[in-house]
Amino acid sequence: MPKHIASGLKYLAAVKLKDMGKTHQEIARELSVDRSTISHYLNGSNLSWNSIDVARTITELSPRDFLIMAQAIFDKPEQSRKIVNICQERNFEVNIEDSCIGCGLCVNACSMKAILLESLKAHADSIQCCGCQLCKDECPTNSIKILEI
Repeated sequence: MPKHIASGLKYLAAVKLKDMGKTHQEIARELSVDRSTISHYLNGSNLSWNSIDVARTITELSPRDFLIMAQAIFDKPEQSRKIVNICQERNFEVNIEDSCIGCGLCVNACSMKAILLESLKAHADSIQCCGCQLCKDECPTNSIKILEI
């Protein structure tokens, strides 16, 4: 069943990328599948509509739960990151306050690779942030603020 759900999530991502104006070839490259698979997705062929319904439900979970489910479904972390980035409907802004001590716990906690440590201070890429708040939970100084925008 997880493979069917993975296909459902890839279908949702393919539709979203198509709506953004991406070509079949660009979508295939982005989702790491062949172009004929994308054609099947976008033409509605060989799809389990129940799996797509389950995939939609997963994308509507809290950001943390969506990320955890994607990580459980996909074998490779970069695949789950791509799916979450493409399919999430909400945007977040990450602010790291000056009280950051540069311990790096947030970097290790961030599955989306949205936080880097530079000059002994954490810096966040809000575009990559999925809003799961795993980094915030690990921060010993409460220096991370994540706002939905």
